[in-house]
Amino acid sequence: MIPLKATVNCDMGEGFSLYTIADDAALMETIHLANIACGFHAGDFATMSATVACAKSNGVRVGAHPSLPDRQGFGRREMAIEPDDLHACFVYQIGALGGFLKLHGLPLNHVKPHGAVYGQMARSLPLARAAVRATRVFSTENQPVAFIGLAGTAHQVACEEAGIRFIPEWFADLEYDPTGKLLITKTHVPVPTKVIRERVTRMLEKHQVTTNDGGHLPLGENVTEVSICCHSDTPGAVEIARLVKALVGESNSKAGYADV
Repeated sequence: MIPLKATVNCDMGEGFSLYTIADDAALMETIHLANIACGFHAGDFATMSATVACAKSNGVRVGAHPSLPDRQGFGRREMAIEPDDLHACFVYQIGALGGFLKLHGLPLNHVKPHGAVYGQMARSLPLARAAVRATRVFSTENQPVAFIGLAGTAHQVACEEAGIRFIPEWFADLEYDPTGKLLITKTHVPVPTKVIRERVTRMLEKHQVTTNDGGHLPLGENVTEVSICCHSDTPGAVEIARLVKALVGESNSKAGYADV
């Protein structure tokens, strides 16, 4: 079995004004990719700018983390939305973050949808296509923008159709049901580091997703890379992210993947 080339990503900048939700400064030291909130579920202009600056100082690649317009529900409530409206919704948010990337001299690396819409798009090809079309708006031949999503779902199909690089994602701190469905909750419960270690090790060594009934499912066919998400609002997030990055670093080094 070919070892997975892995990175660690985290959803960042999810505070607002004077309110903070996570220790972004500490988390930036533990990740490769930062998905920065664009204002619709969390974040504002000052928070976005400061988070991009923090990513730059830590050598972290930055992606947009657009959401449904649902700040009260933190973007974790499903919403009926037409594909064209979702496309415009995402272009608006990615464009806002793009301004701060230009300000701080960084390229847009990827797009990763947030919360409920992430799940909706995994099941709905029209919605997935709308989000990928928004990604294409900001992708050029010289600076291609990737899309992070769930392997084997409409996320991957839409990217393959559009010629957008697809990065499969797996969540270390969330549960999956026996069918492989990601269980997205409004608040995240604590997860023991022992459980995180077991899940991540199985993913990296056997390419398997651990389900909440104790079973295991394959990550997907012909998958050679994975980005492992550690949520900033999971209790003990910094400790979890440090552990995951250490496991990823060990796995990548053993496989000879020097550049992630």
